Amino acid sequence: MVFDPDRVAAQFGILKRRVGGMPLHYLDSAATSQMPDCVIEAVAAHDRTCRANVKRGVHRLSEEADEAYENARAEAARYIGAADPGEVIFTGGATDGINLLANSLGQEMAQGDEILLSQLEHHSNLVPWQMLRQRRGVTLRFLPVTPNGRIDMSSLECLVTRNTKLVAISHGSNVTGALTDAGAVAALVHDRGARLMLDGAQAAAHGPLDMGALGADYYVFSGHKVYGPSGVGVLWGRKELLEDMQPAFGGGEMIGDVTLEKSDYLPPPHRFEAGTPPITQAVGLATALKWLSSQDLEGLRLHMKQLTDQLMEGLEHIGRRRKIRILGPLRGEPRLPLVSFSVEGIHPHDICQIMSDRHGVALRGGHHCAKPLHDLFGLDGTCRASLAAYTLRGDIDVLLRGMEDCIRILG
Repeated sequence: MVFDPDRVAAQFGILKRRVGGMPLHYLDSAATSQMPDCVIEAVAAHDRTCRANVKRGVHRLSEEADEAYENARAEAARYIGAADPGEVIFTGGATDGINLLANSLGQEMAQGDEILLSQLEHHSNLVPWQMLRQRRGVTLRFLPVTPNGRIDMSSLECLVTRNTKLVAISHGSNVTGALTDAGAVAALVHDRGARLMLDGAQAAAHGPLDMGALGADYYVFSGHKVYGPSGVGVLWGRKELLEDMQPAFGGGEMIGDVTLEKSDYLPPPHRFEAGTPPITQAVGLATALKWLSSQDLEGLRLHMKQLTDQLMEGLEHIGRRRKIRILGPLRGEPRLPLVSFSVEGIHPHDICQIMSDRHGVALRGGHHCAKPLHDLFGLDGTCRASLAAYTLRGDIDVLLRGMEDCIRILG
């Protein structure tokens, strides 16, 4: 079916609401995307008809819940192009997945081992590794960032050394929108005997993936950024690597046998899903991924590019009268559909407040959990407008008119 923005937007009931008497213009999808009505209905239907724990019962509801949960795992595997559903671990989100990986891989790391990150990482792909450094004495090294907000790949070859155990970087920046050439990174990283983890929290929302083509060893993303519920995410890992990993958490349903002296662990993915997993949330995530996969993806990508170009062109026009700095790749260059910008002399929180109170526009202002990157650019924060499948040209028009209003009031 040809992509129809109005038809897609109509599937998101929340967009019909008004805020302060004004229509809602939701441009904060990089923080949390809205859910189509079919996802909300799938979550409610699961809890209405087969709410029960998985793996722990032989009664009908438990069996149905277990089937729904494993079907969700299979759907997630299809979406990311995993070779085996057993490579998909359900987590609480991307942050939880990175912490799980850090705690598991960290058990085999020691002083002298190196982990390579970049200067543009979200705090979720920085703080867990800093904590591992405190526990195990590993060394953290950082790929620099170019002036247009991309990871500087020219430094990769000299920073990946024989001591590098893991390269953990963003697949797409939540601040600059810059995309990483994962295949090129993977080739060099693997040639040096290291492993690659990609933080796909932003990139995963823009269409099905292919883990084989990406070349990563581990991949994480969150449900609430891909039109699904909060409280669920995916950590994918190559099967042979997961089989060698020790669990990060212990508890029920991740064990084979338990005595007072020791426990034996189940094979992946179950050894990494201690306790009760996010069952209903996984069902919602699977519905969201199926919904997204059913769209005209080429049409969706074109729509996102056109709106991003419209937004950037509009900000550039306004910037002729009041200096506006736009972070990331130039207009027309490949990027995620998000734009972070600053207005000289005006705090981003003030802009976001006026946009909400006077125009019904939902933006995000601040460091976007990437303070080191803002420090690098000499900024105390930025405003970020982030788009999704339900974003319309009219939303961008209102945002740009609102920016004129903000500058008139605050300038």
